[in-house]
Amino acid sequence: MPNASVGLKLTERIESMYKTFKMDLAGRDFVVEIGRIAELASGAALIRYGETTLVVSATASEKPRDGIDFFPLSIDYEEKLYAVGKIPGGFIKREGRPTEHAILTSRVIDRPIRPLFPKDYRNDVAIVATVLSVDQDASPEVAAMIGASIALSISDIPFMGPTAAVNVGMVDGKFMINPDAAQRAQSRLALTVASTRNKVMMIEAGANEVTNDEMMEAIMLAHKENQKIVAFIDEIVKEVGVAKHAYEEKGVPADFYAKVKEIITDARMEHAVFTDMKQVRESALSELKVEVSEKMLAEGFCDEDTLKALLGDAVYKFEKETVRRMILKDHKRPDGRRLDEIRTLSAEIDVVPRVHGSALFSRGQTQVLTIATLGSMGEVQRLDGLDEAEETKRYMHHYNFPSYSVGETRPSRGPGRREIGHGALAERSLLPVLPTEEEFPYAMRLVSEVLSSNGSTSQGSVCASSLSLMAAGVPIKNPVAGISCGLVTGSGGDDDYVLLTDIQGLEDFFGDMDFKVAGTKNGITAIQMDIKVDGLTEKIIRESLEDTLKSRMFILDEIMNKCIPAAKPEISEHAPKIAMVKINPEKLAEVIGSRGKTIKRIMEDSGVDKIDTEDDGRIFVCHSDMNKVRKAIDIINAIVMDPEPGKIYTGKVTRLMTFGAFVEIAPEKEGLVHISKLAKERVNKVEDVVQVGDIIMVKCTEIDEQGRINLSRKDALPKED
Repeated sequence: MPNASVGLKLTERIESMYKTFKMDLAGRDFVVEIGRIAELASGAALIRYGETTLVVSATASEKPRDGIDFFPLSIDYEEKLYAVGKIPGGFIKREGRPTEHAILTSRVIDRPIRPLFPKDYRNDVAIVATVLSVDQDASPEVAAMIGASIALSISDIPFMGPTAAVNVGMVDGKFMINPDAAQRAQSRLALTVASTRNKVMMIEAGANEVTNDEMMEAIMLAHKENQKIVAFIDEIVKEVGVAKHAYEEKGVPADFYAKVKEIITDARMEHAVFTDMKQVRESALSELKVEVSEKMLAEGFCDEDTLKALLGDAVYKFEKETVRRMILKDHKRPDGRRLDEIRTLSAEIDVVPRVHGSALFSRGQTQVLTIATLGSMGEVQRLDGLDEAEETKRYMHHYNFPSYSVGETRPSRGPGRREIGHGALAERSLLPVLPTEEEFPYAMRLVSEVLSSNGSTSQGSVCASSLSLMAAGVPIKNPVAGISCGLVTGSGGDDDYVLLTDIQGLEDFFGDMDFKVAGTKNGITAIQMDIKVDGLTEKIIRESLEDTLKSRMFILDEIMNKCIPAAKPEISEHAPKIAMVKINPEKLAEVIGSRGKTIKRIMEDSGVDKIDTEDDGRIFVCHSDMNKVRKAIDIINAIVMDPEPGKIYTGKVTRLMTFGAFVEIAPEKEGLVHISKLAKERVNKVEDVVQVGDIIMVKCTEIDEQGRINLSRKDALPKED
């Protein structure tokens, strides 16, 4: 028999390892349980926020991955539909590939923590956040971000955190931390801010034309709240944290790097790097690498294998140091621009025939073509996720980044996490300016094709998309422009930095920040901030917002408004014509009919392509010919309107009886014209006056107690003089 005492002791030991920590976060309990689950992970926590529950774990490999020059961090935010009481659709009935929302959440978890690992750490690290239950008033995304920081902080993985994160909303001009579902539905702002003890690590925002001052106040409010969470995590680490493990440092040996610098020299590296043409720069660097290889091998400095393993990293390091030094000390940018100067801009619309709308936007060597397609409301995207408030998406923005855009050769494998993230950013940027369904009853899909990339393609897609919508005749409230601001920091403290307007690819790679801001003339619609340093001060954030505002106004006034000042008054001749009619929801069954019989008849009689209905009584009619659309709407109105005694109708004779004729005045709605009411003179046989299929004018004379409609042809005939 099993030894019961051994099992009891094991249970007591495990229970003694349980630690529970609790804090108040925006009026709800935030509870962290350590030691209860996933004890084999490097660090793990059971997170409860309200009734939202997640398991978040962090693990690291024992050894670094060979042959890589980057930190292999992977983040998986796993949405389980049981968390909201749903069974997955489809034949397999289990979760498949992650939703776009899950991918975007994984990216938001990644961005504030990635800069806080050692630069030369090459061990694989995996963060997995599994959502077990969702309370719609308590954000699982925020819980996952905090949970990832806790799991890393208590583990032996070398992480220089902790970080904390909150959401900020704004309703009626008032800010609120972690708004509930009802508040989010009314909020002008959806802001997520992540922070360390002293600085802001990440900003992600969607906004309804919020001003710089409002945005700055919200960011600093979130940063202040984050300090409470960081202090809470510090307490957890003090109780259950373990020492960080040592790791194998990676880097270019000092003597090898010194030899590369000696051969190339500062002057020649500056000459190679400082050009506005990406191709010229890459060609010059390739020539320098060949020269270094030949000299080092000829001198016997190292063997071929060592040279192959280290040369690329050494030249990259020298190039990076050169670019950063010249920007920081001499305020000299690689392409010769001033620090606040935007690259050459151009914009044009209607570059592609037959599509519903198109626009080409260029900024330096970055070039984005966006195509707009309009469709019926039946073509909205159906969502199957954890957010019960959002079941469909009327506006879709897709971003494609083919290999040729950066001069590379590789097969297309579909969108990755980066493409999905950039598409979502452009989508968020334009949502606040879109017309309502009542104003413009269309589903809209925009596709941004990056034709050439040298930095800031996501913001180029924002500009191109705004122009494309206007070219398609979509009556947006205001055009939206986007711009990126970069940063190079020195070693002289928080005030030793330089901001760069409109960063190109090289400045993005070697710089410390990519601060993307999109907005209209009235305010900000979206922000996405990525950094590679240990955070930003309030001063840097404020100056970045001011810089991007100035640049945004220039792009709108001098480029976009001169290309197309407002949306075209009519949609493209190739786009479907759609109209909406709102009826009493109780009448929908009459319009649809048994098994869709009536709605099919409406389509046949009017000639329209599609009729979509919504449960709230909205009906969308779609066809390329607006006259047919109007005819279908007239038929629908005739169906849903109760016949009125004394009103004249046009109807079709459907049946002949000895006592009269039945006339259909609307699909599936007919009345009787008694033989005595067919004509002013006496009628012996119904067939003497009408035949099946005749279209005649009739007057409604009565609706009896049983709801039967009595009609008169005689009373609808013109009066005789």
